[in-house]
Amino acid sequence: MHYGSIFVETLFGFVMLFILTKLLGKTQIRQLTAFDFISALILGELVGNALYDNEVGIRDIAFAILLWGALLYLTEIITQRFKKTRSMLEGQPSIVIHKGKLQREEMKKSKLDMNQLLHLLRSKDVFSIREVDYAILETDGTVSVLKKTGYQTPTRNDFNHPPEQVILPFMLINDGEIIWDSLREIGKDENWLKEELKKQEISSVQEVFYAEYEIGKNLYVQGY
Repeated sequence: MHYGSIFVETLFGFVMLFILTKLLGKTQIRQLTAFDFISALILGELVGNALYDNEVGIRDIAFAILLWGALLYLTEIITQRFKKTRSMLEGQPSIVIHKGKLQREEMKKSKLDMNQLLHLLRSKDVFSIREVDYAILETDGTVSVLKKTGYQTPTRNDFNHPPEQVILPFMLINDGEIIWDSLREIGKDENWLKEELKKQEISSVQEVFYAEYEIGKNLYVQGY
């Protein structure tokens, strides 16, 4: 009877979650915000814990799933009908790079540091901040990138140009601190870095929010 009860409750929970997912719509999967992720975990916990609790029956599982599903569905209706609630319940995109400039305050609000931003940009095949005109942090944690016109298509192959060596940029300063591993990687020292900063009339590393080095180009620096 114990195994039979687990079988029936598992099958029932599976069917209920399947129906609930269909009713809530595909956006629950494709636009997985932090709230959606937590909701999915809770739904899984509700069913999972109920399976091994002898005092919990199918009615209890159904009630918990339906109640949570109703709350999610109500949230969706509210955000659809009342636009002002969307930013609070769903969040809103943040422009973290505007006209090629890092928006430090927006990054702070979104709890986004430079390492995380560079990781998100690399996922979009962007390996240098200087390639980006606009970058928008979406509500699901991904980033949308609009490159500067010089880095957009058409590609070199479209004009039958010979390929060039791929050069990886290095972050040398992050939020006023020197990235020593990157500095050693490019074969430079602190004195060289300070001299490069002086060329751009910057007297101290602490004045620099972000600095990037790429072979054959001037040091890219952005202050606070």
